[in-house]
Amino acid sequence: MTGTTTSVHGVTSGGFEKSPGWLDWYDGPSAPTFRMPAGAVDAHCHVFGPGAEFPFAPERKYTPCDASAAQLFALRDHLGFDRNVIVQATCHGADNRALVDALHRSDGRARGVATVRRDVTDDELAELHEAGVRGVRFNFVKRLVDRVPADSLDAIVAKIAPLGWHVVIYFEAEDLPELYDFFSAIPTDVVVDHMGRPDVTKDPDGPEFALFLRFLRENPHVWTKVSCPERLSVTGPRALDGEQQAYADVVPFARRVVEEFPDRVLWGTDWPHPNLKDHMPDDGLLVDYIPQIAPTPELQSKLLVDNPARLYWPEGA
Repeated sequence: MTGTTTSVHGVTSGGFEKSPGWLDWYDGPSAPTFRMPAGAVDAHCHVFGPGAEFPFAPERKYTPCDASAAQLFALRDHLGFDRNVIVQATCHGADNRALVDALHRSDGRARGVATVRRDVTDDELAELHEAGVRGVRFNFVKRLVDRVPADSLDAIVAKIAPLGWHVVIYFEAEDLPELYDFFSAIPTDVVVDHMGRPDVTKDPDGPEFALFLRFLRENPHVWTKVSCPERLSVTGPRALDGEQQAYADVVPFARRVVEEFPDRVLWGTDWPHPNLKDHMPDDGLLVDYIPQIAPTPELQSKLLVDNPARLYWPEGA
């Protein structure tokens, strides 16, 4: 399924040619049957351009379709979320203008996670903070970005720590042994994207996922998003028997994390789902996945309301 955005025949606004095989987001999401608790936050989503207004970065490793703030907020309302956390997309590099524009358009209902370079100034950080940014993201997935040198990360963390910001890290499970000590030493709160991308064909009680669980146990300042089953699943959006049970093979991993670390988990749609290759998810179905991994109202409230409010709206505003 593909969506209808401003892109036409492989071209997005501004004349950018989309990456070959790019799947646009699905623009007809179902209405979820799961009733969202009041104050729920979509804690991981993006905006792309529009390219005519916010050009994509020259160093990008993919070119997406357009996905505007207005379209994101329409999805927020359709799914029943109250607020968003918008994460800077790698296709925009360290140019955070699209992110900042979306935050301003949100009327205080969104916070942001930016990408910055080591030469970012205190004044620039203050402007981002005023807009609603509360963290910076470092991507360690080699196929998406060139890895940030350790000394650059250290320099950036030293600049953002006085603002009370946190660090978001994106990596794949196979890279955690190499990065374990480095990540553990980050002095701010740390949020891991998508459970560190476990291989869900492996045993959730096996050594690879056990290392990730140990990482969380040994580092109480580390949080994780139990998001993006559509990126991790092999069985896909329907169970093999044809029943409507979304991404069933990811459930044992995510539920394990939610139940053991209920105060340090977040969830988000990942709209508009960049770089998916096999299918474009129905965001309503993604929301209906939530009760599978957070089966009680208490766990759902922590995952969707209490935890993101504590991390992104600690002042209560």
